[in-house]
Amino acid sequence: MKSTEGNKIIAKLQKDLAKNGIKVDDLIKGLKEVREYALKEEDPTLTKVTRLVYEHLEANKTFNIPLPPEEAIEVEDGEEAELIVNEIKTDEDRIESLDYLLSLMLDRDNSSNKQDMFEYRDALKAY
Repeated sequence: MKSTEGNKIIAKLQKDLAKNGIKVDDLIKGLKEVREYALKEEDPTLTKVTRLVYEHLEANKTFNIPLPPEEAIEVEDGEEAELIVNEIKTDEDRIESLDYLLSLMLDRDNSSNKQDMFEYRDALKAY
């Protein structure tokens, strides 16, 4: 996100998440504020993801989207990398995943961050 004010809201959400865990009402309120900045910046992906996240929180009262899949580190010559699929098993997993998503929102210019943001978008839409 380019907006300093929007980034401050995201940083506050991350701090509150680390301190208090998933407080749905506070997260929804903050994400709706972040979405307004994303709309002003004309960032369609961030606008959509913030809306999908707060709608997911409203509907489920928690965050059930795991971290995006990762490529396995060891790959034999000529073989395709296997994906490590992450799962949500504990509240710590939920917090870690949501915190990671918020960190992606802070640095949208990084190409791997953009890809992970698309992964979250698709997972939220499919949930």
